[in-house]
Amino acid sequence: MAMQAANSGGDMELAHRLAQLPAYSRSLLRIEVPVVVTLATTRQPVGRVLDLAPGTILHFEKACDQPLAVSVGGCDVAVGETVKVGDKFGLRITSMVMPEEKFEPVKPKKTDRR
Repeated sequence: MAMQAANSGGDMELAHRLAQLPAYSRSLLRIEVPVVVTLATTRQPVGRVLDLAPGTILHFEKACDQPLAVSVGGCDVAVGETVKVGDKFGLRITSMVMPEEKFEPVKPKKTDRR
């Protein structure tokens, strides 16, 4: 019960912070984006891909107990583990992925020397 009360306090704080945003910013929060959980990846020759058919088994190097990546818009945002929710599968987020910082070198302006 204490955990539920703590969550509702956090929800109230979030609701208050969201209410402070301009209307156009709040409308952006309603945009739906694809969330992709990647089980594993592999590279195959095109000939092997063309031979895929029902019953084909693809082998991956990833162990079944390794974490899964969560991507939004092609960018990894979190890592998690599979969980069973009733008769369905879900993903428990275990950590968030910090975005990569990308720096571009600043090139000095060319000066016109005559």
